[in-house]
Order: sequence, then structure tokens, then C-alpha cells
Amino acid sequence: MLVYIFRRVLFMIPTLIAISIISFAIIQLPPGDFLTSYVAGLRQQGDQVDESELASLRARYGLGQPVYVQYGKWVSGIFLRGDWGQSMEWQKPVKDLIWERLGLTVVLALSALFVSWFIAIPIGVYSATHQYSWLDYTMTTFSFIGLGTPGFLLALIVLFVAQSRFGLNVGGLFSDEYILAPWNWDKVVDMLKHLWVPMLILAVSSTAGNIRITRANLLDELNKPYVETARAKGVKENRLIWKYPVRVALNPFFSTVGWSLASLVSGATLIAIVLSLQTTGPMMLRALTSQDMYLAGSFLFLLSTLTVIGTLISDILLAIVDPRIRLEG
Repeated sequence: MLVYIFRRVLFMIPTLIAISIISFAIIQLPPGDFLTSYVAGLRQQGDQVDESELASLRARYGLGQPVYVQYGKWVSGIFLRGDWGQSMEWQKPVKDLIWERLGLTVVLALSALFVSWFIAIPIGVYSATHQYSWLDYTMTTFSFIGLGTPGFLLALIVLFVAQSRFGLNVGGLFSDEYILAPWNWDKVVDMLKHLWVPMLILAVSSTAGNIRITRANLLDELNKPYVETARAKGVKENRLIWKYPVRVALNPFFSTVGWSLASLVSGATLIAIVLSLQTTGPMMLRALTSQDMYLAGSFLFLLSTLTVIGTLISDILLAIVDPRIRLEG
């Protein structure tokens, strides 16, 4: 088991190097750079452009140097000094911009993930063990509706109903007086009051998909020889179902941990924009559209790194819960 984990960690090193190169290359693909967009915006507004200031900014960010030199400065700053660079648009260190929003995104995404699992697993198990019952048909119908409804559309419907019927504004994660306030117990309570709306919206589509996955996988396992053998030995049905086939049927939940960690950064961008959430998704989109190279590159690199780390966690969890795929030596 230790050799298996060590081998997976070694594979991560060249993967992360390749990811850093691709992430930096992606933000260099559009023509121009942040300063080009910045100058174009000023000229559209009729403002004068200070050439000395532009030259100073080019020298500061290395924009006049070859791409590989810019990449070397960026990646060495991350790995050697913990310096993710300076956001040219926000004029703040990138790590400060990312970490101040990443905590909120983690809370929102993890709460939606656990709510989805808490609802989907029991319903999926019941649907599989009571196949073609009225509740199975009902849950199947709701699952398809949930899978077919875009999250941003559901967010728009919730906003409209809350405002038109109840006069409530359910957007954002904080009330106006707590947005810029320092963290204290009152701010945490206010966040929890606003958290449940985006949490449920994010959980809808994943819950629907997880119900279908659990039901389909469990149906594949219920009639296999090891289940029939356990029944023949007199194992009680509830204990048999939850101890053996359900454990195998939940493998997809562990194998998708990598995607779950990546979603912590992306933060369901469209839903976050509709609901005005202070998460990482809208900031990442803005950084990409404005070609804020250090901020956009850091987001892409962090997103990909979390996917790699999540894949490692998935491999370890699968090796623990399912002895059939455990690799030794």
C-alpha cells in the first residue's frame, strides 16, 4: 500500500510541471496582454496614456521579455518563495485575492457535496432494492428533471420567486452590513443564514446524478454470487445490503473526489454570478477575460493541482474501500 501511494506521488511531480506550463501558455494565447486591454479601455474613454507608466509596468511584470522568461519568474516565485505574483487589475498580491475567497468557496462546495451524498445514497439504495415501485418511478422522474435543469436557470427562478412572492433578496453570502466587516460570530451566523440557498441549488444536479449512479451500480451488484452466498448463510437483508453491495456501488463517489476538489476553485461560476456570490468562480472568469496573467494563471494552476491531488485521494480511498483494486508491492 505504501509503495502504491509513493508511486502515485512520484507521478504527480512531472504532471504538475506540465500543468504549470500549460496553465501559463493558455493565458498567453489571446493576442496582447493586460496592458494592451488596459490602454484600449483608457483610449475608449478618451483618457491619455502615460507611456512612462506603461514602460514601468512592462518592466515590473516582465511583459517585454520572452514568454519563457515570464514563465520562469512566475513558477520560481510559486515554488521557491510562495509568491504567486501581483494582480495587475486589483493591485494586490494574488495569494491574498485567492485565499480570501477560497475559504467561502470551500464551505459552500463541501456543504453542497455532503448534502448531495446524504440525500442521494439512501434514495438510490431504496430505488434499487425496490425496483419499479411507485417511489422508484417518482425518484427517477425527479432525477431526470434535476439533471436536465441548468443550475443557473434554477438560480434565476429562485431569485425571481423570492423577490416577487416574498420580497426577499436571497443573493450573496452576506447581508450588506457584513460584506466588508471583519470576521466575528455575528458574521458567521449571517453567512449561515444565506448559505442554504446556493447550497441547495448547487446540490440539485449532483444529487440527481448521484441517485442514478447509486441505483444503477447497486442493481449490478445485487444478484452477484457473493450477495447470494451471504443470503444463503442467513445474513439479514438490511445488513447484507449495506455491508457488501452498497460498499462496492459507492466506488464512483470516491473516484470523483478529484472533480469535487476542482469544483472548489471553479465554484460553479455561472450560479455564483447569478446569485452574486463572493466565491472564486466570478473572479477567475474576470481574470481570464481581462488577461490578468498572474491571477488567471494562478487560478488555472490551482484548479489543475487540486484535480491531481483529488485523483491521488481517490486512488487511496478506492484502494481502502475495495480490496479488489488494492495494489501491493
